[in-house]
Amino acid sequence: MTIACDGASIGPGEAGRGLLDFAVEIRSKPPAPGSSRWDRPTDVAIRGCAILGHVRVWGMGMNGQGPAVRESSHSLGHTERAQAAAPARIHIVDATITAFGRIPIYLGPGVTGFVLRDSRITGTSSATAVYLDAESADNVIAGNDFDIRTGREVIAVDGSARNRITGNRFALHGEGAVRLYRNCGEGGTVRHQTPSDNVITGNIFSGAGYFAPPVEVNSRNGWDIHCWDDSGYPFGSSIDNRDNGTGNVVEPNRTE
Repeated sequence: MTIACDGASIGPGEAGRGLLDFAVEIRSKPPAPGSSRWDRPTDVAIRGCAILGHVRVWGMGMNGQGPAVRESSHSLGHTERAQAAAPARIHIVDATITAFGRIPIYLGPGVTGFVLRDSRITGTSSATAVYLDAESADNVIAGNDFDIRTGREVIAVDGSARNRITGNRFALHGEGAVRLYRNCGEGGTVRHQTPSDNVITGNIFSGAGYFAPPVEVNSRNGWDIHCWDDSGYPFGSSIDNRDNGTGNVVEPNRTE
């Protein structure tokens, strides 16, 4: 499916401040009784839209603390299950996304093949502008203009792998641009995948803070109050709270 707005608006604007007041929500349906298969959307394109509010793409859970995500995380094969359950190949192209306090683009656990390209992200967010949650992978953020006031880094890569963040412009307003890390233990969920094999190149940063480098790999390494909430399992963040990101490429980029 392709939704072509030709410049028209989607979303309630400033009225859409609440967590569930999405401008765009693309989500999977839980398995039918007797089945383990999630019914997930794939191959959806949103083009030329002015999106007023926040976009959420999710499968097993809205975030890493969702009950189905937590249950799956307590056994091996969680990354594969989360990815099989989550939407795939969702594209937002040539859009303007205006945030009103919430994270404007949030990819839930397991989302793969998402593309944000040639778009402008503006407004305000109490946290980040883009959040790539645990077990997501192979997403592309390219050719965008980020001029948004955030409460922390612009893009969070949280236990997400093989993403490409290339050719973007970031007006940082004193915050960082990209942080790669892995949440540990929050909500009792074991994080399996590490923030590895991501490519962050060809970006331009302006307005960086003196104590906030634009890109930081393994930015947490176990410094979180939730780190022991997932204890008791012989894998993932349950046995190692460190970020353990490897194989990331973070140059060349440019600071103005």
